[in-house]
Amino acid sequence: MKFPFYHSDGRKRSDVSATLPVSRRSQIMNPKNYIADPGLVDACNIALLLGQPLLVTGEPGTGKTQFAYSVAWELGFEKPLKFETKSTSTARDLFYTYDTLRQFQDVQNGIKDRSSLNYLTYHALGKAILLTKEKSEVAKLLPPDFEHPGKRRSVVLIDEVDKAPRDFSNDILNELEHLYFRVPELGNVAIETNPELQPIIIITSNSEKDLPDAFLRRCIYYNVPFPEKDRLREIVTNRLGLDSHSSNDFLTTALDLFYTLRHPSSGLRKKPTTAELLGWMIALREIPPREDAENPLKNPAKDAKNPLTNPELALQTLSNLIKRAEDQDKAQIIVKTWISNRKK
Repeated sequence: MKFPFYHSDGRKRSDVSATLPVSRRSQIMNPKNYIADPGLVDACNIALLLGQPLLVTGEPGTGKTQFAYSVAWELGFEKPLKFETKSTSTARDLFYTYDTLRQFQDVQNGIKDRSSLNYLTYHALGKAILLTKEKSEVAKLLPPDFEHPGKRRSVVLIDEVDKAPRDFSNDILNELEHLYFRVPELGNVAIETNPELQPIIIITSNSEKDLPDAFLRRCIYYNVPFPEKDRLREIVTNRLGLDSHSSNDFLTTALDLFYTLRHPSSGLRKKPTTAELLGWMIALREIPPREDAENPLKNPAKDAKNPLTNPELALQTLSNLIKRAEDQDKAQIIVKTWISNRKK
């Protein structure tokens, strides 16, 4: 399918809505294409053996979140039950929320069916614990809209735990270690996991704030290092389905500019990440060169094997790598210098 690119030239391309192809990001996000750092593989297996949560840290964009999907896919589980941590998250939110406002409104409106279960919603770890038991065992604890497909083990992803208030980590210590929680609205009943189907818990952090020692003590820990060139080449080749031989020049050229932008001397406040590199390389392969009447590209022809034979495409696609306003001018200078050096 030909991609209906936007041109902003005052011409309408069609009288009907354009048909867009499936997002190219789906290729990047496919868990079967994920390659974990060897140390992360070891840490994961220790966590699986000991039944402890795995805490994964590292700079944003190094694949921490996608790792959980890779684990679930490879081990044959459903997609992870994801808890997206926020600055307002409380320990209870990891397990369930209770809609007291709607309950109050129902009282005011004279609604007769005000069972506590109607106002209860289970979240990632709470749902995972419930799913370790047969539906008949927990039927009295399930809201009407709760889907229970039968007991099973789940992968739980607690994403970016460092976003939460410090109390969040302290408040879930016992629950995280013993895998249980209480619901005061249901008589303070304790809901415990079936140890034979204990959830696999993967926690990610961008290390924006320190986590309590007591929390760290309960976890297996691994910090994902930013990959060296050879390893990054392997990741890109695998995730994008590239042929390492025919795409060698493209990979080499793209990685050269990528690491130039990441170099400490670049002065960039936010350096591009692996995730952004993958998106950038997709854009390089598919975005057509821009024809500008006032500043025409010297080589508008696009090399299918190495789009960066037209280095100006690096400038055209820079928005995928540079994400801060104060870095844009610096990056433009770096790329233009890089282009100039390649032409010598």
